[in-house]
Amino acid sequence: MKPNQYTWIFSVALAFLSFSTYAQVESVFNGISFNESIKTVQQKLDAISESSKIISIKIPSFPLAKDKEEHLICTNIKTSNGIIAKAAFSFSDDKLSFIEARGNAIKSLIETRKDTAMVYLGFKVYRADMLFADPKTDNVKFLTKEAAHPNLFMWSNPYLISNDDTNPEYNASAIIPDFLKMGADMDELKPLIEANSTLTQTQQLDGSDPNAQVQINAFGVQYAGFPRKIEARFGDNKLNAVWILTGKGEEDRIRQKLISAYGEPIFKTEDWEIFNNWQIGLRKDKPEVLLLTQKIGLEYKKDFFKQ
Repeated sequence: MKPNQYTWIFSVALAFLSFSTYAQVESVFNGISFNESIKTVQQKLDAISESSKIISIKIPSFPLAKDKEEHLICTNIKTSNGIIAKAAFSFSDDKLSFIEARGNAIKSLIETRKDTAMVYLGFKVYRADMLFADPKTDNVKFLTKEAAHPNLFMWSNPYLISNDDTNPEYNASAIIPDFLKMGADMDELKPLIEANSTLTQTQQLDGSDPNAQVQINAFGVQYAGFPRKIEARFGDNKLNAVWILTGKGEEDRIRQKLISAYGEPIFKTEDWEIFNNWQIGLRKDKPEVLLLTQKIGLEYKKDFFKQ
């Protein structure tokens, strides 16, 4: 198994990489566009909203934000198909990077669409606009390419759900969570993973990886300051690798957390930094953290990293 050979389950993130336009966002929200500044977006939204409020986060935790995280919360937003009760517009380093709408959102944003949605994890997914709609909660999310990789459609903006501006208290540690016991049996670990996730899926792999036959995809697992998707891989019923999906903006924050937990990296390349005697890798070409058993870690050292 090599780091670039793992298989995604119905990979929504990768399936969207070829899309670069977000026409639905522009047409619905008075011409706003992803990557625009918070000042520009607020000016456009104030023209169609009853109120707006900016929440600035002192210490960013949003995966796409490197130095600056802000959320613009708007209420009673007028659209051509109705009024959306509330929406959060998230900014990473002063660029619009994620949108979540609640309250009359399904009716206002997808009810009149003519195209057919895919269905994934209960969401109606409209690929052309990178739009995820959850009919059960009347919730609609718009993603950028960068937001698709860490599966941010599974995250709900806490400043949209609550009127409290206090930062959410996510587990900030980069230490391997206790319930991810590398080398343990799947029958033992599956209920523990489920208990520490908001949603899980079990996937039979395609056989291309000789070290893994089954993957448990778990969403909402708190690690290094944010709820994340993890991909726990089992070979011969034993947990031997875990991928933790992250964002490029938080790379340095995660690096510092790993250094705090495990000391300086023992090996570096342009794409990787390795910690904890080859059992933890910070991947940089694609933002992820990789956890390995000692045995497979040392195999990586020899076969993949040629050390």
